[in-house]
Amino acid sequence: MSSLASRSDQIVRVAVIGVGLVGAEFVDQLLALPTPNPFRLVCLCSSKNILLALGGLSFSAQGWRSELWKSETKLGGFTDLAEKLSTLVVPNQKVVLVDNTANEAVAASYPIFLKAGINVITPNKKAFSGELSLYDDILATSAVSGARFLNESTVGAGLPIISTLKDLVTTGDKVLKIEGVFSGTMSYIFNEFSPAQGTGPAFSSVVRIAREKGYTEPHPADDLNGADVGRKLTILSRYIPALRTSLPSGYKSVNTRSLVPAELDNIESGDEFIEKLPAFDEQFDKMRKEASTEGKVLRFVGVVDVQNGVIKADLQRRVRCGHLSYPNTHPFATALGGSDNIIMFHTERYGPRPLIVQGAGAGAAVTAMGVLSDLLKLV
Repeated sequence: MSSLASRSDQIVRVAVIGVGLVGAEFVDQLLALPTPNPFRLVCLCSSKNILLALGGLSFSAQGWRSELWKSETKLGGFTDLAEKLSTLVVPNQKVVLVDNTANEAVAASYPIFLKAGINVITPNKKAFSGELSLYDDILATSAVSGARFLNESTVGAGLPIISTLKDLVTTGDKVLKIEGVFSGTMSYIFNEFSPAQGTGPAFSSVVRIAREKGYTEPHPADDLNGADVGRKLTILSRYIPALRTSLPSGYKSVNTRSLVPAELDNIESGDEFIEKLPAFDEQFDKMRKEASTEGKVLRFVGVVDVQNGVIKADLQRRVRCGHLSYPNTHPFATALGGSDNIIMFHTERYGPRPLIVQGAGAGAAVTAMGVLSDLLKLV
């Protein structure tokens, strides 16, 4: 694509860790970009094998999977990889680590790569939603080295959530509140369980079907406990100056109302969890009936309440997630379908009518698109 090639004379060397659903889709999308383009793949790394050629990997767009599978080379460690890639950091040649995993250890290594002048792009939430100390280390290291970290796909897959928030903050708008349905899984579950007409199948049935469709984690409690939404709220909060340090333990500091019945808290098997969940359908049905009686639906939402969180003691309480009821006329009731995400930005400039971002918030194709979009921002 000539317009892409003409943006910059720089060559961008790309090292990819993680070639699962999202990672494989990202590689396919990257290799499908029309030539000439500035990107050169120098590393592909799975959990077992690695392909590394600092001069650039050479294979067909259809052949990279078999080449990686045949490789007998193993990853020598993140410090070793960072040292090798750092030799490519020269004028007019950027180097990027693309982490497509959800791995804690990879996330913890970001400062190593940033210190070496290697940019980091990732949909991995762990580094940005965990302990504040790691997040601060990433910020500080990036500021010193000049290497950037971009993480649009950590919230909303390919939706422009983080970039929208950054634009609002950096242009001087005052964010009052962010609220939304941030989980594609929870969106699907509650769209089915609590439709606008007020009737729907049993909660356990919806969760079981969602699991069969692959919308939930293998253990549905990993979705129902709200931790994923808590991580996304943490990431957004840290881009808002008034709340940046309000969640020292990250998502663990978020006021989260889990939907996992206390009696099922310690069930380790996803199959056993699904088997025992019907015993609690009555209490979920009661919640739905109460909302329906008031002309409302239930949705699992996340809220970052900046306006009412100015008192330091209240900051953690103002970042919260859980099930809430909304009128049948509310966009959370009328606009959502399937596993959509919808996020509302209430700001001083968008006071009377909030800025709304909506669309598919999950899936390999849109998540990989968000990662590739971040990569394109470097040229």
